[in-house]
Amino acid sequence: MQKEGHGSSAWLRDLILGGQDGLVNVLGIVLAVAEATGARSMVLIAGLAATFAESISMGAVAYTSSKASKEYYQKQLELEYEEIKTKPDEERREVREIYRARGFSGKLLEDIVKKITSNKKVWVETMMRDELKLSETEFAHPVRDAVIVGFAAIAGSLVPLVPFIFLPVEVAVIVTLGFSTVVLFASGAIKGQWTAVHPFKSGLEMAVVGMTAAIAGYLIGKVLGVTIV
Repeated sequence: MQKEGHGSSAWLRDLILGGQDGLVNVLGIVLAVAEATGARSMVLIAGLAATFAESISMGAVAYTSSKASKEYYQKQLELEYEEIKTKPDEERREVREIYRARGFSGKLLEDIVKKITSNKKVWVETMMRDELKLSETEFAHPVRDAVIVGFAAIAGSLVPLVPFIFLPVEVAVIVTLGFSTVVLFASGAIKGQWTAVHPFKSGLEMAVVGMTAAIAGYLIGKVLGVTIV
């Protein structure tokens, strides 16, 4: 059950990460282009180009990051197996300290240590989880992580683009700001539920970050528009 929980949180984390980054980055770009050119076709071309570039880039980063973390985990796993073989007394003492810190003592503590260290696999897993704070389930599937982040980035990137498909540029700018703010707040609130941060605080933080990027994009577009003219 624990592994399933870790897998679910990793999946949700990747989904929100990709969606948020895709939305914020493309929002800044479409606002800049909209302000600089006022042309719907230019906004859509720039937005779609950024959407696919962003999704491919984020998917690649997610893959390489997850793969590197998995390789690091494997290296530490091998090291722990080597240490319980060459330094069993020291490793046994570390297990004892871990459980003493959790409030166990006396015979119960010694029984726990004896039970854990009687099985090499359990012993090593205990050291990886409780001493090194590493969990293989967080990065067990690099390809899956890349696909989730990549597609989430596409979905998030399309949010600020949709109003420009159906509305005049001037109106679409206002609508996309409101629409994007709501989506950012909602995704931030969802993230807050699994990061132990109050949903409202997390949602507000993400909305502020996104709107800061939007304002920056607007100002850049305004400067570029004046320069081009």
